[in-house]
Amino acid sequence: MKNRSAFLYKAFDLRVEDRDLAPIAADQVLIKIKACGICGSDVECFEGKSKEGRYDIAPYAPGHEWAGQVVKVGAQVMNIAEGNKVTGDCVLPCGKCLNCKKGLMPSACLNMREVGFRPDSPGGMAEYLVLEGQYVHPFPDEWSYDEGAWIENFSVGYFGIWGNGGYVDAQDKVVIMGGGPIGLSVLAVAKAAQAFVIIVEPLPARQKLATEYGADVVVNPNGPDYMKQIHDLTHGGGDLIVEASGNDKAIASVFDIAGHSARVRLIGHSIGRKIPIEIGKTIWRTMNITGAGGTKNFMPRSIAFMDRIRKTHNFSKLITQKYDFKDIHEAFKKACEDKANSIKVMLYMQ
Repeated sequence: MKNRSAFLYKAFDLRVEDRDLAPIAADQVLIKIKACGICGSDVECFEGKSKEGRYDIAPYAPGHEWAGQVVKVGAQVMNIAEGNKVTGDCVLPCGKCLNCKKGLMPSACLNMREVGFRPDSPGGMAEYLVLEGQYVHPFPDEWSYDEGAWIENFSVGYFGIWGNGGYVDAQDKVVIMGGGPIGLSVLAVAKAAQAFVIIVEPLPARQKLATEYGADVVVNPNGPDYMKQIHDLTHGGGDLIVEASGNDKAIASVFDIAGHSARVRLIGHSIGRKIPIEIGKTIWRTMNITGAGGTKNFMPRSIAFMDRIRKTHNFSKLITQKYDFKDIHEAFKKACEDKANSIKVMLYMQ
């Protein structure tokens, strides 16, 4: 069986190839991909600005924000049936190594794979995807594939607040750095708890969406009174700071806008870069700082959460550009060259 798939060979070298698809193993699922988003991480790998994509090992098939329909199920797979609409985890722990047995995050797995970033774990920018059943998650039949492709993205924002002992409630003053897809997902989670939420975002299109999706205040970090605005709005600093941009200046400013005893949640990717910060502020303000590389056991919870809010949150509206898979090069060009207006570029497989 042939599978048409995109492969990233190196920066700016994305090729579409037909390759043989091996028969699935007893613990695997064969999925016909219907939709796959182009993430900011995919763009940075494509541009050679991130070390997350491992084309230094071998060409790999990108795409970790995907949704599809199950075509075939291995004999050992449980709770997944042919015809199910499904999505899947991105960071894949083996469950067998010492770190996994200790209960550490999937990113600590000594045999970790990462869907759409490594040659040993192909992504969803393809006609078909083969993945072990333990990493595959059904979503409701009434959902569109657009919504299904948002699940992995949303789970990052959801876990960013609630994972690893985190929380948010109505008394919190929350500051979210970045109004992109992850930041908007964090916004939905924080507003569901009725927290007061400030979005820090410089791009007008994203500022507008943040307001439409319930942000109490949107602040431009390029404004002359940016820090004063934050301190005035939070009465001295935020209770919960979520860094969802991966931007160097935003990351550095987190420690200036966090209040005493603030919970700082770092989600935005900056791997491979060193960013100067005033670390002493974390000591004298008794900050609780938590990173989240991937999620752990949160995909079913994310689906349930999205199902409760999907009538008031139009996730499909966040898809700003749509392309057929055959036009993948044009889609990446758009995602790279029009970042100001591209919230989510979505690919569709026929």
